[in-house]
This record gives sequence, structure tokens and C-alpha cells, in this order.
Amino acid sequence: MKRVLTIAAAALGLPLVALLAMTLYYIGVTANVRLDMKKLATPPAYVRIFDAEGEELSAAAAVNACSKELPAHVGQAFIAVEDKRFYSHHGIDTRRMFAALFKNITTFSFQEGASTITQQLIKNTHLSGEKTIKRKLKEIKLARALEKRCTKENILSHYLNSIYFGHSAFGIENASQFYFGKCAAELDVAESAMLAAIVCSPNRYSPFRDAQRCRDRRDLVLSLMQQQGFLDEEEKAAAAQTPLPVSPAPAKTPNAYLAQVQTELADLFPDARSGDWGELKVYTYYQPRLQETLDATAHDSDFCALVRDNDNNAIVALAATAGTPLRSPASLIKPLLVFAPALEENLISPATPVADVQTDFGGYCPDDYGGASGAYMSVRHALAHSVNIPAVKIFNELGIARGAGYLANMQLHVPEDDRSLALALGGMKYGFSLPALADGYAVFARGGTFAPSSVIARVTDGTGNVLYEHYGRTRRVFSEDVCFLMNDMLQTAATEGTAKRLRALPFPVCAKTGTAGTDSGNTDAYCIGYTPKHVVAVWMGNADYTPIRTTGGGLPANETLRILQTLYQTDAPSAFPACDTVAKLAFDKESYERDHAVLLADPAAPPATTLTEYFRTSFPPTAKSKRFSEPSIPTPEIALKNGSVQIVLCQTEYYDYEIIRENRGKITTIYSGKYRQIICDNSITAGERYTYTVIPKYKQYSGKPVKLPSVTVPKADGIPQDWWRVQRSGNSSIVPSASATSASTSSFFSSSSI
Repeated sequence: MKRVLTIAAAALGLPLVALLAMTLYYIGVTANVRLDMKKLATPPAYVRIFDAEGEELSAAAAVNACSKELPAHVGQAFIAVEDKRFYSHHGIDTRRMFAALFKNITTFSFQEGASTITQQLIKNTHLSGEKTIKRKLKEIKLARALEKRCTKENILSHYLNSIYFGHSAFGIENASQFYFGKCAAELDVAESAMLAAIVCSPNRYSPFRDAQRCRDRRDLVLSLMQQQGFLDEEEKAAAAQTPLPVSPAPAKTPNAYLAQVQTELADLFPDARSGDWGELKVYTYYQPRLQETLDATAHDSDFCALVRDNDNNAIVALAATAGTPLRSPASLIKPLLVFAPALEENLISPATPVADVQTDFGGYCPDDYGGASGAYMSVRHALAHSVNIPAVKIFNELGIARGAGYLANMQLHVPEDDRSLALALGGMKYGFSLPALADGYAVFARGGTFAPSSVIARVTDGTGNVLYEHYGRTRRVFSEDVCFLMNDMLQTAATEGTAKRLRALPFPVCAKTGTAGTDSGNTDAYCIGYTPKHVVAVWMGNADYTPIRTTGGGLPANETLRILQTLYQTDAPSAFPACDTVAKLAFDKESYERDHAVLLADPAAPPATTLTEYFRTSFPPTAKSKRFSEPSIPTPEIALKNGSVQIVLCQTEYYDYEIIRENRGKITTIYSGKYRQIICDNSITAGERYTYTVIPKYKQYSGKPVKLPSVTVPKADGIPQDWWRVQRSGNSSIVPSASATSASTSSFFSSSSI
């Protein structure tokens, strides 16, 4: 019996000891915690934004909305989903707290919350966002103290003015203006339910990030409102039919850069909730003076313009009238998708000749802007002048999947529906944003490494703790020598190609233009110009795709020129670096123009017979020309006419000729000198047989001798011994060579001979 009593005492004593210990711990933790009513009057939850020099740009402070001015359904929506016993508890919902504790223990998840609206207000205004037992105990004490000092309506009002609604919108008034463009006092039931729906995870439930998820949670709030008696079934059904907003309401003072800051902030903290940070300080790369230059862009349509700092991988200025929409990249995609990947895969060089002839690619027949030329052109020319057909031919050789793979490495993802040869010309359903394309072009400026750009340098909380810091996460996409070749070819585009308006700049710049359109007219016009330090990008179009009156080489190129001039008005950018794995090689001009073959020039060739181009040292031309060190000619024509042997030489500009005659074992040089069309040998004897050998020469080099068919001079009367090999034509006797018929050789003598 004594043992039973001992066990019973222990069983009763242990909980009492534990309770006493918890009470003492609670008292110790909360001993110095005091409610500060001033913190409720001025909620600290707001965002402060600073430019590159540390000057404050704006403060997105919470704007107070008095609960007495709000419709009843606004507060009811938040109570229904956040704290249904708000009007009956005294700051702490004990039943809900123990239920959450039990669930956390049994599931080992420790994710279930039990904070009342009063507790959330205390956390937002008095405490940090840390998830600890100490903070929770402080929160409980302060929540109970607040309930004793304030009415429920005051608590609800302060709560609505302090919570975070995503996209840098703090407080119900800011949220109402951002999402709906109206005062909080004008919110209807559906709008109130949507705002109440997103506060648990504002960025995740934003209608602009996941509309279906937002709609589902809004409808849940409406159902809870109906279950708790705030709405009847008819009111709930009507509110559930209300569409969600599809884009933020137009700002009274639009600023594309600040909008980008807010978007990036939402991406950095997708699960952020009220009270997680208190005050936020956002330090950006924003350069106000450069922004003024972009804001002055001349346009008669929507536009977007930006300047990217390649050293910091940062956007330092951004101006836009319609945001940064996804649009067809037009020919701007060619360097990223076609030319650079084909260079990387050693399919082309800048000198590679491509036929600009209209071709049917299995039903797809691309054409050039002014129609196919029908001529061969170099890759350099095709890129600089943005010729379409060669780009599609190269892309067809490269392969759609390989090209799209290179884009993916630059975070330019191509949907399966867009994977066709039309992609080479920018044929896409949605396309890419201008900042994303600028990041792609920065790869060339950076020597082949990709790093996504940012407008935010770092983020701290109100106490200076660094919550985020931008650093360069890089990925190699192209080799350095490929980027050298691309930069050099795009400099050609800026001096003599579609972006030639930029040739007025006193320093080298790379550029590419692009124009997309329909049968009704142009819809998109681009120009991107870059140096090693910066990328300047300009887009013009209309949000509704109505036609515009410019091409990429027109107004966008003019604006790119103006921005670059301002950017470097005090100092010129550094030159593009040299590359050890690129060599400038000479190749044979005649073979290139006549046979469309790239042959390394003969070392003995005169300069006028060669062209030069850059090549990767790992992929130089393999075939070599020998037309000067080993001169060669087709077999000349030989004929008898009026008692003279006439030799018709092939036309050359640089060769000398030596002609040797053999007769009865005697060797005689009958000619040695520059090219002549016809060489005559008049010192021949009737009845004799002669054999001629022609030797082409260039300087000290002698080519392979060409032995001509033997010629027998007929006697004045009688029939020649080899009469069966001779055809008579008037007074001429012609001996055909191995490369021509007698009929064709007769035509050579219709003109005067030498």
C-alpha cells in the first residue's frame, strides 16, 4: 500500500513540478516585457528602398485605414479565416492553442500555428519573426495585456494596418490600392476575401503568381464567412463568381524600376508573412541620372529600355510604359540560338559561305525581308545584315534541341510548342522579356559566362541583419573564342549592318537589331548594343500588338545610340579583350568566290588574291590552296591556222608562262613571259611534227608541265599522213585538245590573234 501511495504521489507531484517550472520559466522570460502603445500607432512594417549611392528612393509605408470607415465584411473576412473566436477570447485562443500543440506533437511537424489576430498584431509591432518558445511566451503576455488596454475594434484596425499583403504592400490601404486601385473603404466582399486569403503567404497566393491557388483560397474564405454567419448562401455564390485581378492596378506615379524591385523582392521571399522582418531596407543598383536618360526615350508606342552593368550583373536603370512583357524576340534570338551555338559546335566559322536561296524545309519556307538574293554570303554578312534564310539553314544543321539547350543555359526556356525551325527567326507564342534577352547578350560581353541580373544588391531588416545579398552565380555557356568571334561579327553589324546607326560612336560597340510583324505591319522592334561593361537594350511595340511605324534599325537603334552616348560621355569603355585561341587567317579569294570553298591561302599568294577572317585555332580550315606555289592550269587549246601553230592560254592574272617546243629531239623555248590569250609559233616547217609543253609559273615557282597534243604541219599539196586526225574548216586546221571539241576551239579564232 505504501508503494502505491508513493507512486500516486509521484504521479501527482511530477505534473505540479513541471507546471511550477514552466510558470517560473514564463515569469523569467517575460519579466521585462512591456506593451508599448506607440508601436501600435506607427507600425514599423514598411519597405525602404535605396539607390546605388545609398540615397533613399521611397518608403512603402503602411497607410492607416480606420476600421470605422471599412465595410463590416472586410474585418469579417479576416476573422473568418484567421481567428473565428476573435470576439470571445482574451487575446489567446486556449482551445486552438492546445489543439495545435497536440497536432504538432503527434505529427512531428511543428508547423501548426495557433496565433490569434491579437497575437499576430503583437508579433508585427513588438517582436521579431524568430520561431522560438521565448518569443511565443512574450507574445502571449503582450497579447493579454493588449486585450486589457484596447477594444476589439481597435485591435482589428491596428492588425489590418500592419499586415503584409505581398508585392511590398503593407497594410490594408496599400494592398487595396495595389491590387484593385481603390480605397480600402470601397472593397467589396470578393475583394476582401481575396486579401484575407493571401495574408498567410502573400507571394505564394498572389493572383499574379498563381491565380488558381489564389482563387481556391479566396473561395475557402467565402465558405468560412458563410459558415460563421457573415454571409448567406446567395452572397457567397455571387462573390465566388467575381474574377480575380490579372495585373496590379496602374500606379499614380509609375516607376518601372521600383516595380521590378517589388517583383524581385517577392521572388526572394515567396513565403514571407507579416512580422517576419518588421522594417525592410532594400539596397538597389539604381542610378537616378541614367534613369532620367531612359525616361526621355522618344517613342510613339509602348517601350522598354534598360542598362545592365555586366561587372555586377545588375540592372542600373529601367524605363517602361507597359512593364517588361514577354514578346517575340524576332532576329534578336539569332546570335543566342543559332550563330553562337553553331560556332561552339564547330559547324561554321565567320567565313563559312551559305547560299541565300529560298528553301523548303518540310513545308516551312522562310524568306528574307527583301526576298532571297540567290547568292552565297558569309556567316559574318548574314549575321550583320540579319538575313533570314542562312540563319534557318544553320539552325537546321545545328538542330532545334541543341539550340534550345544553349538558350536554357541562359535561363531562356523554350516551350515544346515553340520548337520548330521558325524559332530561328523569333517565332514564339509568348517569347522572352527584355531583361532576359539582355542577360543573354551579356554572356558575349562576359566572355561566355551567364549570370542572371538583379535590381537588388542586398536586403536587411530594421536592425541591420542581412537577409539577402546578391552575388554572381555564373555558368559557362560559350567558349571565350566563340564570344570573341560573336563580338567581332556584331561589331560589323554596328558599322555596316542593320545597326549601322551606332557607327557614329567613337568606340567599338557590338549590336543586333530585330523586327517582328504580321501582314498588317511590324509589332516589335528591338536594338541591343553592348560593350564589355554594359548592355543597353531597347524594345518598342504595343501591348495589344497593333502595328508600329519603325524597325529595329530605326527608332530603337537611335535610342540605343543616345543612351550609349550618355553612358560614356566622360570616358570611353574598355576594348574587347583579345583571345589567344583565335587567329586571323588568309584564305583564297578565287576559290571562295568561284567554288564557295574556304581554302587557306597559298603562302606565296599575292595579297590581292586573298581574304582574311578570324577562326578558332581549334577549328581552322583544313584544305590549303597551292595555286601559286604549285601553279596549275587546264590544258590549253592548240590549233593550226594559216601555216601557224596557235596556243590559246587560260586566262590568269598573275601567272607567267613558258612554252617549249620539241621537234626531232630538239627542244626550243618559243615563249616565256606574262599571260597572253594566244601564242603563235610561226617558225614551223611543212611536213614536220611538233609537240608543245606549257609550264605555268609564279615568281620562283614552276607548276606541273602540261603537254599538248602533237601537231603535224601539212605540206602545201598532198594529203597529210595523219589526215584522219585533222578536221578542216575553211583555211584552218584545228587539232582538238583533251578538254575541248574542235567545234569549240574554232570559236577562239573569230577574234584577232596576237
